[in-house]
Amino acid sequence: MLLFLRNLAFTLIVPGTVAVYVPLYVTRNEPFGPTGELIAGSALILLGAAIFFACQWDFAVWGRGTPAPIDAPRKFVSRGLYRYVRNPMYLGVLSVILGWAAIFQTTKLLWYALGVSLSFHLFVLIYEEPHLRRVFGREYEDYCGRVNRWLPRPAPWPPPET
Repeated sequence: MLLFLRNLAFTLIVPGTVAVYVPLYVTRNEPFGPTGELIAGSALILLGAAIFFACQWDFAVWGRGTPAPIDAPRKFVSRGLYRYVRNPMYLGVLSVILGWAAIFQTTKLLWYALGVSLSFHLFVLIYEEPHLRRVFGREYEDYCGRVNRWLPRPAPWPPPET
């Protein structure tokens, strides 16, 4: 139950702020776009949320942790969507932001998504990957050699047997 509450708190505070609260604040006076864009944007939001929650599930159930760097998984997670791309959770968050951009038809959110993308990339390069190399060593090195950072593989990489 405590692990669930830690994951819930992280989700409401971090991705909730980045992918929901900020975009809705930025677009608070904007009208919705045409119906097609509303449908496409809603699909992107649902896809992004599904990606995020699937990854969070794997972090909690398999890794016994949360996406928060201060409460990271104790076991290396290379299953689920992590078999296709190394950073699916970030891609899910970006999908939600792009969904809002489609719904509200505003370039402000496209610029915001670009800034968030750059922030994610820098965080991954400067903190996350070096940290994972230190903690998980050879297992993470092998994974990096087989799974792309941002572009999903066409076929899943089988995770190591554990």
